[in-house]
Amino acid sequence: MAKPVLVVMGVSGSGKSTVGAAIAGRLRVPYEDADDLHPPANIEKMTAGIALDDDDRFPWLEAVGDWLARHAERGGVMSCSALKRKYRDQLRRHHPEVTFLHLQGTREVIARRQASRPGHFMPASLLDSQFKTLEPLEDDEAGIVIDVDQPVDKIVEEYAERTGA
Repeated sequence: MAKPVLVVMGVSGSGKSTVGAAIAGRLRVPYEDADDLHPPANIEKMTAGIALDDDDRFPWLEAVGDWLARHAERGGVMSCSALKRKYRDQLRRHHPEVTFLHLQGTREVIARRQASRPGHFMPASLLDSQFKTLEPLEDDEAGIVIDVDQPVDKIVEEYAERTGA
């Protein structure tokens, strides 16, 4: 059975990195955090509390898409916010078989999670802009939604049960 190319998506603080790494470990495939692919200018903007615009995101999403394409045959897991449908479409242009796991939570749950990770370049002040930007997965998009308000091992187990991974 072919291993999936998966994007773990959601707003900042939803647990994308932790869950993505755990799923990659379970599947025994490479893992990458899209945050590590941001150009320095994007990190500077976010650190300053300035939300990225589409012009900022385009080259970053191209780098993410290139990584997904390179892992098409052996599988891989990428954590990436992928908040808008058009961003996910951009990633699918690189690898049409990519699937998405949307880690969904309320603003209160995500804010609590963000408060527990001081020093991250994405300040909690941008949380509202993340929720405003978020376009949930649509019915025609390959993917599933899982509630983040549970332990990581339960999220990974739910993912595995629902996908047969």
